[in-house]
Amino acid sequence: MPQIVVTIDGKTYRMACAEGEEAHLETLAADVDGKIAELRESFGQIGDLRLTVMAAIMATDQLFEARRRIGELEGRVEADAVDRAANDEDGATARQAFIRSLDETAETIERITAKLAGEGR
Repeated sequence: MPQIVVTIDGKTYRMACAEGEEAHLETLAADVDGKIAELRESFGQIGDLRLTVMAAIMATDQLFEARRRIGELEGRVEADAVDRAANDEDGATARQAFIRSLDETAETIERITAKLAGEGR
């Protein structure tokens, strides 16, 4: 299992990760480091643990919002699928009605043609 070293808030941490996930873990660690730096800039020296907890809460809030948006978008996709299915049914019904109308028109033309052919003799 690969191990990498990341730096968060000036401290280094050795971390294990799955094969091929090294760059992803480094990106996540850099994001956490950035959040802590942002908080330190806003609040000053309020303690490492408090900054870490605040950064975790910020990240969790972003995750919560992303999950809410995903749920909202999934609901829209589902509603759109239902609408499309209803439109497909309406379209199929309209096509069937059009086909019936064409069949009736063709039968009428055939009857008229037969009458005209009979009168022409």
